[in-house]
Amino acid sequence: MSTDFDCVVIGAGPGGYVGALRARQLGMRTAVVERAQLGGRCLNQACIPAKAVLRAADLLDEARVAPQHGILTGGEDVGVDFAAVAARRDKVVERLTGGVAGLLSRHGVEVLGGEARLVPGGVQVGDRTVNAGATIVATGSRPRDLPGVVRGGRVIGTEEAWAFVELPDSIAVVGAGPSGVELASAYARLGSEVTLIEVADQVLPGEDADVVRPLERALKTQGVGLLTGAGIEAVEAGESSVGFTVAGTRHAADWLVLATGREPDVDSLGLDRLGVRRDAGGLLEVDDQQRTAVEGVFAVGDLVAGPALAHKSSEEAIVAVEAAAGEVTLPVQRELIPRVTFAAPALAGVGLSEAAAREAGHEVAIGKVPFAAVGAGTLLDDRSGLVKIVAEAGSGQILGAHVVGARAPELLQQIVDTQALQGGVGDLARIVHSHPTLSEAIGEAARAAEGWLIHG
Repeated sequence: MSTDFDCVVIGAGPGGYVGALRARQLGMRTAVVERAQLGGRCLNQACIPAKAVLRAADLLDEARVAPQHGILTGGEDVGVDFAAVAARRDKVVERLTGGVAGLLSRHGVEVLGGEARLVPGGVQVGDRTVNAGATIVATGSRPRDLPGVVRGGRVIGTEEAWAFVELPDSIAVVGAGPSGVELASAYARLGSEVTLIEVADQVLPGEDADVVRPLERALKTQGVGLLTGAGIEAVEAGESSVGFTVAGTRHAADWLVLATGREPDVDSLGLDRLGVRRDAGGLLEVDDQQRTAVEGVFAVGDLVAGPALAHKSSEEAIVAVEAAAGEVTLPVQRELIPRVTFAAPALAGVGLSEAAAREAGHEVAIGKVPFAAVGAGTLLDDRSGLVKIVAEAGSGQILGAHVVGARAPELLQQIVDTQALQGGVGDLARIVHSHPTLSEAIGEAARAAEGWLIHG
């Protein structure tokens, strides 16, 4: 049995379902193929459950400091009902997955359940062949194995860690990228004993060192044991705990969580046989319209170069569908994709760190302002937050921007928007910011980069 569609999307995560909805807006008869759950890993196992647990940890922090503001909550004696945390987490996921299903249904997207395999001119799903004018591959990624460490039992991935039904007494997290740092910050604040292990010399390798330092100090204050500059060895998993060695010292935890990166989840699709090319790292090669080397086949999200982020996947899917429909579209500007670690404090960045900018040969001007320099930093109990702008000396072009502290993702977005509109630090320095708000630190950092900081 065969069916004809103008567009078939493989995968119903943030790239897949957004691409399918955009295809319907453009009048394309559209199907989305999903072998597991609508919403993909992000909604069901990663981004959304993670933020639900982190939200509980943030509220706990608020309750603990509330007496300093005259609000009587019990202070440090405030407790955690983790069963209720888990129940709300699951309710949030259920509500949002239901929302995706409702959107697809209302827009007339046909959902095909099963394993997909690309064939010339279309997709095979079970015993059904689906002919497609265009195929958008949005299957996301899977955990990357850590050599010498076998998953199973007490050795788990981040998906299982965000799905705990009981608060663990102790966990060790291997990998201090965004997922690992978020796990450490959430569970340490909720009451678990947490060890965070990273082979690089700092957490969040690649992020600007000036904004990472306040985050590392905060993690230590939260009780996280940071072990940087060394890998994990000699892992021995038992029925109730896991033993391991870091830098010659033996450790143990109830759970060992691997947050060691991800790789494209495409093995079952038959891409190589069809002629889709990959780069040396296994990512699918695409042009700036997300086209692969095979006519009519597009790829987005974690499968292609650039940061593995849900919002990147969604935007790339829109570009792919518009290109498939023959619309004039604009490529995703990967250098302007914001990245966020939702720890306490949050850290957000875009573009180059200072070190990377200098290494690339830029003559840089730096604007760096702590939240303490503006009134809102004191009002919001966050004097250690920081805005840092890396600009090209002379031209004022923004090469990178980094924020750590309260509301960091929202603050960073103003800088991203300015870059997208081809503005520089001179424009940011002259924008009027409301007082008293943390956004004033952005204006001050831009002024600092130009050499005329007022509050500093």
